[in-house]
Amino acid sequence: MFRRGRLGMGAVALAAAGIVALPAAATAAPAWGTPSRQHLAVAGPGTEWSWGYNGLGQLGNGTTTNSAVPVRVSGLTDVVGVAAGRYAGYAVRRDGTAWSWGYNAYGQLGNGTITNSRVPVRISGLSRVVALAGGAANGYALRQDGTVWSWGYNNYGQLGNGTTTNSRVPVRVRGLSRVIAIASGGLTGYALRQDGTVWSWGYNDEGQLGNGTTANSPIPVRVSGLSGVTAIAGGRETGYALRQDGTVGAWGANDEGQLGNGTTVSSTVPVAIRNLSEVTAIAASSEGNSGYALRGDGTAWAWGLNNTGQLGNGTDDTSLVPVQVSGSTGLVGVTAISAGSFSGYALRADGTVWAWGSNFFGQLGHSTTPPYSLLPVQVSGVAGAEAIAGGGFSGYTLVNTLIR
Repeated sequence: MFRRGRLGMGAVALAAAGIVALPAAATAAPAWGTPSRQHLAVAGPGTEWSWGYNGLGQLGNGTTTNSAVPVRVSGLTDVVGVAAGRYAGYAVRRDGTAWSWGYNAYGQLGNGTITNSRVPVRISGLSRVVALAGGAANGYALRQDGTVWSWGYNNYGQLGNGTTTNSRVPVRVRGLSRVIAIASGGLTGYALRQDGTVWSWGYNDEGQLGNGTTANSPIPVRVSGLSGVTAIAGGRETGYALRQDGTVGAWGANDEGQLGNGTTVSSTVPVAIRNLSEVTAIAASSEGNSGYALRGDGTAWAWGLNNTGQLGNGTDDTSLVPVQVSGSTGLVGVTAISAGSFSGYALRADGTVWAWGSNFFGQLGHSTTPPYSLLPVQVSGVAGAEAIAGGGFSGYTLVNTLIR
């Protein structure tokens, strides 16, 4: 069910009925010891809001009704971090507890059951959590002690505990310590250690483990040739790493140019993304084979598949190298980026959230937008946003204030 498969515009509507393979979401969440403000610290009440597809309860508001405008995730306060899986949402509260909601057929809510939930439930046995990431049907947590934990679907070893057995509660990823960031590429997990090395585990059919092979691994292996890394991201079958010098490396599948190196040749080891410098953050599309980067000047850049405008540059032409997400509609001063299946998201310095690409289920959070937008549009009614995350066909934000 979770093997690689293309989900194009014509097939998107089938997802509501669960007919097609679910898209995998990836969220990087750097933190270790003291949480990073960009991803984990927030002033104000710390409430989470969501919008888009909700057929499995992934908006967390007690319903299964889609919403083209943000709705509040029920019962969560003091939220300091957000993440998204394929059809599940995740949150970290200030007290270090982790919460989840939505689809749960493989135990990806981590609460010991396989029952879907339309409202947040606590992930079992986790405390002192500083970051979360969501995969195709599994979740990851980074604890303050630098250990990584995982739960849910495990057919390809993506839980990293040396087995291929699913788990409804968190299990420890083997052999990892002093981790400062985690990410998920759908069926693959990634971790960044304090020494600047990157580690991966799980599915590897396109070389997305980055270790020079295409063999799956149920335990972490080191991504080849990377050092001095400061941030990571995971695409559907592609991994990304941001180096201290502001350049970005990528590895894995490249059929839509998602390695950003001007070719469509896949690579089992990292290659340099072209024409990117002074990068401060990276993100990756969960299903649509697109990558994203934020530069120090507040501009956003994207590359790869662009069939629904997910590159945000005013066209629907795929690009093998990075192109700038257009600022013509107001996307300036960007401080964070994220991605859904076929949509991109950006947080501006003024606390507004912007989105572009597919909008078949309202995942742009802008009710007047057609089925897709080639240019960024502002998510309705959100102010004081502190963090963003993109799920399969849903968006999430952590806010201080909502203006309606």
